[in-house]
Amino acid sequence: MKDPGIEKYTASFALALAVSSLLSALLVVIKERNADTLLAWMKAATGHHWISHGILVLSLFVVLGWALAQIGVGARLSGNVLSGIITGSLVLSGLIIAGFFI
Repeated sequence: MKDPGIEKYTASFALALAVSSLLSALLVVIKERNADTLLAWMKAATGHHWISHGILVLSLFVVLGWALAQIGVGARLSGNVLSGIITGSLVLSGLIIAGFFI
């Protein structure tokens, strides 16, 4: 039986997850280092900085996943490659946050 491969939306949103995860980690560091500017703006925008954080990251995930699907990025990637990219991104994101707070 022929391997049908991974559909374009699956691959595109997997890549969007990897990018969004890294952005989320970097946003944690940036807003903690800029409490008087960015963190204050994020608090003022939605009432709490974590709500703003979630909206930004979720928006990036949806828009980037859709955009990558439209241009066909990731269509040739295998499941193992995508799993590796996601795993690497999540581990790196965790290390960024842990490294900052340690």
